[in-house]
Amino acid sequence: MYCCGLITAQKEPVPLKSIDVELEVKDHVATVVSTLNYENKEDNPVEAVFIFPMPGDAAVCHFSAKIGQTEIVAEVKEKQQARDEYDDALSSGQQAFLLEESEQSPDIFRLSVGSLSPGESASIRLEYVTELSVEADDGLRFCLPAVLNPRYQPQGSTGVQVTSIPASLVPYSLSFSARVSSPRPISKIESSCSLDPLQYLNTDQTQATVKLAAGHKFDKDIELLIYYKDAHKPTAVVEAGQSSAEAGTLMGDPVVMVSLYPEFPQSVMSSLASCGEFVFVMDRSGSMSGACIKNAKVFILIYFSSDVFHSSPHTVALIIIPSSFKDTLVLLLKSIPVGCYFNIVSFGSRYEHMFPKSVAYTQKTMEEALKKVEQMDANMGGTEILQPLKQIYSQPCIPGQPRQLFVFTDGEVGNTKEVIDLVKTNSASHRCFTFGIGEGASTALINGMAKQGGGHAQFITGTDRMQPKVMQSLRFSLQQAVTDISVRWDLPMGVSAIVLSPQLTAIFQGQRTLFYAQLTGQSSDTADGSMTLKYSLAGQPSEEKLNFNVRPAEDTGLAIHRLGARTLIRSLEMEERERGEGQDGDTKKKVVDLSVQSGVSSSFTSFIAVNKDNGKTIQGPLMHRNIPVPMMMRCGGMPVLHGCSAPLRLMADAAPMAEMNAKSCGPRARSKGMPGLKAFGFSKPAALKKKSLKKCAVAEHSESPRDPLLQLVSLQKASGCWVMDPSLAASLEKTIKEVENSKPAVADKEVWATILALIWLHGFKMDLKEEWELLAMKAASWLRAQSAACVTECVEAGNSLLGCSVQKDALGL
Repeated sequence: MYCCGLITAQKEPVPLKSIDVELEVKDHVATVVSTLNYENKEDNPVEAVFIFPMPGDAAVCHFSAKIGQTEIVAEVKEKQQARDEYDDALSSGQQAFLLEESEQSPDIFRLSVGSLSPGESASIRLEYVTELSVEADDGLRFCLPAVLNPRYQPQGSTGVQVTSIPASLVPYSLSFSARVSSPRPISKIESSCSLDPLQYLNTDQTQATVKLAAGHKFDKDIELLIYYKDAHKPTAVVEAGQSSAEAGTLMGDPVVMVSLYPEFPQSVMSSLASCGEFVFVMDRSGSMSGACIKNAKVFILIYFSSDVFHSSPHTVALIIIPSSFKDTLVLLLKSIPVGCYFNIVSFGSRYEHMFPKSVAYTQKTMEEALKKVEQMDANMGGTEILQPLKQIYSQPCIPGQPRQLFVFTDGEVGNTKEVIDLVKTNSASHRCFTFGIGEGASTALINGMAKQGGGHAQFITGTDRMQPKVMQSLRFSLQQAVTDISVRWDLPMGVSAIVLSPQLTAIFQGQRTLFYAQLTGQSSDTADGSMTLKYSLAGQPSEEKLNFNVRPAEDTGLAIHRLGARTLIRSLEMEERERGEGQDGDTKKKVVDLSVQSGVSSSFTSFIAVNKDNGKTIQGPLMHRNIPVPMMMRCGGMPVLHGCSAPLRLMADAAPMAEMNAKSCGPRARSKGMPGLKAFGFSKPAALKKKSLKKCAVAEHSESPRDPLLQLVSLQKASGCWVMDPSLAASLEKTIKEVENSKPAVADKEVWATILALIWLHGFKMDLKEEWELLAMKAASWLRAQSAACVTECVEAGNSLLGCSVQKDALGL
């Protein structure tokens, strides 16, 4: 037994001592440098294998190892060639280092550190660049994935083998620091993790640093939200090519990154149609258990809070993968406009429909759905999302009812690329909006589905309130579809643009749209150029134009080149998958050549470094050590085993740890062999004694008081109105007698009740207006349809009763 150094729960030594991360943000582009420090304290040489998460859209562009004073910089080579070189080096007693992207998902990487001699240390340096996403509140989001949750593998598929332990038991440390710079002042930086105070580096506050506070527990991803003053201005950055690269190649020529933020006319934004087919598909896999499934309800109630829907050539299916979801479902179901169609599909290891096919939205169908939603639980096993998607896409779209697909998931799937490809294949019939729920949600899946489905991606972690992000995506879905999108480059004579970005399929109000292009040739005349984005919206032609200087800025590095290369590589990889394996192989060769030239990893290449200068042959049997990766705790903070409805939270081959009882775990706890996670590569934990189950049983959560806003919304009828009853009075904090006595004599009871609800929303919940605004529009539409003559009198009486001073015009009346 080892009594010193880093050890796992099984008392095995862990060669990884610490991880140091340095982040540099320039405007909305981030460069991340991670240093992993290893030390072998065993008596024999070791090979350490570390499987870890990465942002799905990152461009990994540097990998090196330092042993003593010797630094070995890795090269990018074809994947099988790199593996062969690594194996050959270890077989001959040499040191070797291999970094490769998972073939199943681009947000998982495997790092192999081969043949560390006893007592020897090594530092591994890994660098990548990525764009920061724009959040609903205009913040820029950076996420350093620190949690890798198990990815459910459909039967018959293979996956990555991961050694995992609860986050609290991770035996290595993490330090994190960030430096942010921008042409605009930095107003603040927020995080779900504890940070040291923000330090400004200059008086105009355009540069700042921040550090992660000591003692990070690996219980969450490290997320930064960066806010600039006067943010989101259209920009074009031209980056000089690499001096050592050949002119005419991607790395040798300048590359431009153009950022646009289209603004649509208010007249178009306010014209919404009352139509849509909504298929809500809930991921009820075990990993969505606990507090997760509760939040999801909120979205569904709000989603249809308008009698509104933009006309669009698409149809709307909503896929929900539970994570705080019953409340989201309630909100959506209460908000669907009359005249729409809807259905709810639940899935886990299997899937089931609430109705045989989408039904018309009425009070009767809404109430039936609400009763069934209350009975839902995260008890359907693994996260098999592909089959329910296929079933939804096989259903014909309802004429005149636009289909939108909303996917709420923790992203714990293993067949990421297959799912994304399916969404792309069916992109002409719908739009896909995705929500990554919780720590460790797969960025490759969430971003990939939204991008290929012409929608928008959101991530909801920690204490994030789901509703604002959901409502932003809802508003995007309500925008009329932008069509006839094209890009025109006007450049100086002798200069031309080779577009690196794929064809743009969606544009949303105020959201950043990125373009990458290689600028070839030279001009001795002017340096003025421009890019024009043209599109049609509501039948009207529109355009966004940006002028820029084609001469590259100095000392800008190669971040934009690498992001452009990554963009082109991902497009070519998808093209290769669409053609199928065994074809001519030209596309794969293009990917390999581009990856090698740019130094950016791909699914067909790997980074390989071999220490050929060491002269000494490493002696002794080679010990294999898997570095454990942190995983989130679910089910009330308890670790959960393979068979449970919640995901694995134990280290592979772990010593006995807590297991959920059969009641908590659901049907999969009693299945033999547990094929889903076994196929993923997890080893079966040691058997546990029955008495340990009693100690670890999950206590039932007591019901907390219902949110006042949700309480009021839950009383709204399918038509958009409220009725005057004791429940409404209670939600307004009044007695039914007070409400009845204050009603104007000529007023209809439902008109009175609906006006009171609207006054309460405007009077007491204006800070949450973005969450209920569409729902209030539905109510106002119902009121206008009643042609009531006493509206002004009701508004005055309602203000008096509730102690508000809301104007009639503010209610949309």
